[in-house]
Amino acid sequence: MMTQTVRPTQIDLASILAQSNPTIDLRLQAYEASTRNFLKAVSNYGNRGIAEITKRKERQALERKKLAEKMAAVESETNQCKVKEIELVAALEREQEEKRDAEQSVATYRRQLASLREKVASIDVEIEQYRAVTANLRREKNKERSTLNAHAAYASPELKTCEQRLRCVVEGIEKDQLLVRFSHVDKSAFQREFSFVLDVSARAYRVLTSTPLLPTLPIYVEELNESRDVYAFIKKVRRAFEDLVLQGR
Repeated sequence: MMTQTVRPTQIDLASILAQSNPTIDLRLQAYEASTRNFLKAVSNYGNRGIAEITKRKERQALERKKLAEKMAAVESETNQCKVKEIELVAALEREQEEKRDAEQSVATYRRQLASLREKVASIDVEIEQYRAVTANLRREKNKERSTLNAHAAYASPELKTCEQRLRCVVEGIEKDQLLVRFSHVDKSAFQREFSFVLDVSARAYRVLTSTPLLPTLPIYVEELNESRDVYAFIKKVRRAFEDLVLQGR
């Protein structure tokens, strides 16, 4: 709203003084109205300025708030990134340590594998040697078995004669094991057991058990392995059982 400027009027001082009651019209009402309009304009201007300042303050406060929130978010994200970085560094260190351990384990396993391969190679050589020895023993055993089978037809009559003369029974109880049982050793108890088990599975014969025990039995076994005469061995054992009975009386 534009205020109107009150222009001063020219005063005719001579005419005023010629009056009986001279007065001067100061036009105070117009002045007061003009003053009010001016003050109102000033007030409106001040209010608009205050309102504008208030709006700017609010906008600045809002912007500062948004900026503070953004800074807080950035700071929080930065802290999270730092935490993740620390975790990643720790994980990387663990992985590197695990990698070193794995490399050491692999190196150890490789050394063990090389050692095992050497042992396997050595064992393979030993196996071949054992196979050769076994093949030789098998050939010898087969040869002995062939010889025994060749004499088997002639042995049966001799075995029966031996059993009759020595009053004994020869039985096969297990593979390559013979049970020899004597009777009429003890004249006072014909049914008393006198026996032994002869193992003929190897080239060197062995007596596994004897009832009763004979102190001289190892000597007879040694003589048997030298002479290979089983019948003479059975005869010696029966005589030893008889001597043992006589010593016990």
